[in-house]
Amino acid sequence: MMLNLYPYNNGHLMVAPYEHIGALDLLSAETLADMMSQAQWAIRALKAAMKPDGFNMGINMGKVAGAGFAEHIHYHIVPRWNGDTNFMPVIGDVKVMPEHLDVVYQKLLQALAETRLER
Repeated sequence: MMLNLYPYNNGHLMVAPYEHIGALDLLSAETLADMMSQAQWAIRALKAAMKPDGFNMGINMGKVAGAGFAEHIHYHIVPRWNGDTNFMPVIGDVKVMPEHLDVVYQKLLQALAETRLER
């Protein structure tokens, strides 16, 4: 599990297997189960630390589908809040992030430690 260096929203996490495999259908059942377990843990931590109203989740498989690392599949977990969109991406071609990645990292690190006990 890792923070996205170029997040769509604060707290944007990615869950990736250790194996360098680029397609979901090539992953073992054990790896798939581990990725989903990590996703559940990430969601619990994000709920505790950041109180989102919902999530966008998904996989971009293959370069043409937007995968930045086409040879290494990863699962995106993007927290969402009511009203979290604004005019800045349309007018200014920029994304405003209300918290620095270091602040988000510290919040999530603590929440991950606390929610780990609930697994």
